[in-house]
Amino acid sequence: MKRINTVVFDLDGTLLDTLEDLKDAVVYLQEKYGYPVHTLDQVRRHVGNGIPFLIAKSIPGGEDNPDYRAFLDEYKAYYQIHCNDKTRPYPGIPAMMAELEKRGYHMAIVSNKADSAVKELNRIYFSEYIRVAIGGNEEAGVRRKPAPDTVFTALDQLGVSGDRAVYVGDSEVDILTAANSGLDCILCEWGFRQKEDLIRQGGRYFVSTADEIPDMLDKFNADAEKYQG
Repeated sequence: MKRINTVVFDLDGTLLDTLEDLKDAVVYLQEKYGYPVHTLDQVRRHVGNGIPFLIAKSIPGGEDNPDYRAFLDEYKAYYQIHCNDKTRPYPGIPAMMAELEKRGYHMAIVSNKADSAVKELNRIYFSEYIRVAIGGNEEAGVRRKPAPDTVFTALDQLGVSGDRAVYVGDSEVDILTAANSGLDCILCEWGFRQKEDLIRQGGRYFVSTADEIPDMLDKFNADAEKYQG
């Protein structure tokens, strides 16, 4: 066990409350195409697995619907323009990042959101602290989470090894992503899933506020020193 020096963050439901903008984009197109309109809670249950999954769950018949491809493309274009209408960082997130930087941690973001939107939101909110932000880009052959591809790419760009990194997320997809990447997973209770559901999915480490993250990393590192000693 080595000391942790790197934190890889999920984005939606972990760092940013993006749910209203995600819902508004889905509802805009559902209304345009004349499909049943989803509630905020319905959209909440479908985010986290990437845009294709969200859209498949947003239209009757899913991927078999003749409108699926056009709906997907229009969603991407609409959301790119409106991705920051109502989106905001969760309380304490910028201060937590400042503290992690002060303590010398490397940080990155990996998300199933479109790569262009991830980079734009990182530029707006976190570029002072986050130099590596990677989103979904399956067209380029990069598998979306829970495959480890984006995590490994982020670690490579940071120049750090996975045995010194930890993953922070809020969903069952993040639990699987961390496991597939060989990383421990810290789960945020303020995100898009219920804690009880995440425990059933194997979640072990939880934080209820952002300022608990640096303290949990300190505990991990204290345990590592005991183990080495």
